[in-house]
Amino acid sequence: MANQQGFFKRYLSIPFIQRMGIAFVLGIIVGLIVGEPITVIEPLGTLFLRLLQMVVIPIVIFTLITAMKKLTPNQLGRVGGQTLVLYILTTAIAIVIGLTMANLFSPGTGLTLPGDFTMDPSEAPGMIDVFLNLVPSNVFRAMADAEILQVLVFAIIFGIGMAFLRETATPEIQKGVDTIFSITETGSEVMFKIVRGVMEYGVIGVFALLATTFGNAGPEALVDFGILIAAFVIGVALHIFLVYGLILNTLILKKSPLRFLSGAKEALLMAFATRSSAGVLPITMKTAEDNLKIDESIYSFTLPLGATINMDGTAMYQGVAAIFAANLIGESLSLAQQLTIVTTTVLASIGTAGVPGAGLIMLSMVLTQLGLPLGVVAFVAGVDPILDAFRTMNNIAGDLSVTSVVAKWNNKIDLNAGAWVGEAEKIPVDTKKKE
Repeated sequence: MANQQGFFKRYLSIPFIQRMGIAFVLGIIVGLIVGEPITVIEPLGTLFLRLLQMVVIPIVIFTLITAMKKLTPNQLGRVGGQTLVLYILTTAIAIVIGLTMANLFSPGTGLTLPGDFTMDPSEAPGMIDVFLNLVPSNVFRAMADAEILQVLVFAIIFGIGMAFLRETATPEIQKGVDTIFSITETGSEVMFKIVRGVMEYGVIGVFALLATTFGNAGPEALVDFGILIAAFVIGVALHIFLVYGLILNTLILKKSPLRFLSGAKEALLMAFATRSSAGVLPITMKTAEDNLKIDESIYSFTLPLGATINMDGTAMYQGVAAIFAANLIGESLSLAQQLTIVTTTVLASIGTAGVPGAGLIMLSMVLTQLGLPLGVVAFVAGVDPILDAFRTMNNIAGDLSVTSVVAKWNNKIDLNAGAWVGEAEKIPVDTKKKE
């Protein structure tokens, strides 16, 4: 027993990010070496995803309602407008980068689309349905089905209603409102405690997820689709470092991109492993508060919204995959057609859920719009888990970057603490001079 306690003590003394990184690398190596038989451990990864999904809805509800206590309706309108504009701009830039990389690398030129590749893709929602679906017809069903955007809208409306009620109601009612706010604030703290426990199990879960993904895909898939993967991965790297790093961090936040990446590394690793923007939301929120020092009133609104509508990596993938599809059948896309990809993908990104595989639904919509064969969807499905990991990581980097910028514009971030500064740069409180 003493030996076991000593082992766990030594294990926990290793920084969490190092344990996660080791699991990350070992999962890829073991998956490629063992191959398909390693899928026997898939339930361990599935359990991790279920644990994350378990806490998503409670965290969204508790943190958003609590945020209404700190964020007035006028502030909410300003924050919402800033967030939407930044999400749309970064998504549009991501598609342009994806199209540029695809035109340079020309993926699919040496391949042929097999005639027997057919698929009945899921139909992407229309824009009218997207806007109607913002409002849940049954809020409890929306919670049960993990419809994050609908839950987000309800929580905001409920929180604003309480904020107005507190200003106009009798003292008894005001006391009740304060009690509810106190309960939601306590609930959010409880959920973050649970998230810390889930993340400890995440070391095992991440190993299982990565091993299963690469065991299924195999080294052959990496070789056959190497150009497609290279074009997309380079595009993701450019987008993260140029858009998030140079523009949002260096020019606006006046901070080193490396500081941002250091602070966001836990969320980025989890995004890569889980391939779910919505599933990793609790960890993204924890990263925003603990590492990036963003106020809850901002990240509790911008991050759930980003997990639903901010699909930078997924949007970039549409541009690469569309040119890949055209090359498979020996056609080239005109500039007008490529601009159509930009417009279609920006609009479609609002209606796709932040879950694994949502990119294939968007791809079906883009290919249909361009008149390209839908068989390409099935053709790339074999390596889609690998591409999905990179695009989800890009999505999360975008969520945290935009949230940091919006927080700065609203004076809701401490850029002199956490991951933003080194030890030598931290300002001791007791050394401040009194006026």
